Amino acid sequence: MGANALAMPVVTVAEAQAFARIETGEEEAIVAGLIRTASGLCEAFLGQAIIERGFSEAIRASGEWQRLVALPVRAISGVTSNGIPLPATAFATDIDSSGAGWVRIADSAVSGTLEVSGTAGLAASQNAVPEAIRQGVLRLVAHLFTSRDGEGGEVPAAVTALWRPYRRLRMT
Repeated sequence: MGANALAMPVVTVAEAQAFARIETGEEEAIVAGLIRTASGLCEAFLGQAIIERGFSEAIRASGEWQRLVALPVRAISGVTSNGIPLPATAFATDIDSSGAGWVRIADSAVSGTLEVSGTAGLAASQNAVPEAIRQGVLRLVAHLFTSRDGEGGEVPAAVTALWRPYRRLRMT
């Protein structure tokens, strides 16, 4: 997503500890870090944000429709030039049925690099994340925890099998 937005944790520390059968609370910081890592790897694999959050993307001023990188876009809140909001009449936006956000500049006087801001994500909150994605993150956290000393090999195939239906590949 734009502006190097960090992945939001998809599961809680308590859920991950229960799933991985970690009985002591002494390793909560390690588990929390593994959740962030697994959530980030999940988003990278899926090619889209999991939990809704803000984004900001730079685009060039153009009268042609430009597709935003953030997926799936829930809302496009504005376009700015040098930090100054453009009036709504200066641009047009659209969000298609696949969640792709589109922007074009309607005012030919607008030029240069612009910032588009909005929100993107599959789910509005952690509780609304599809269960298959959550289960994949939990399995990956457990795998990373048990193989943290360099043993354990490849990511379990079940993780990618759970995530694959949500994967978005983008042709450039």
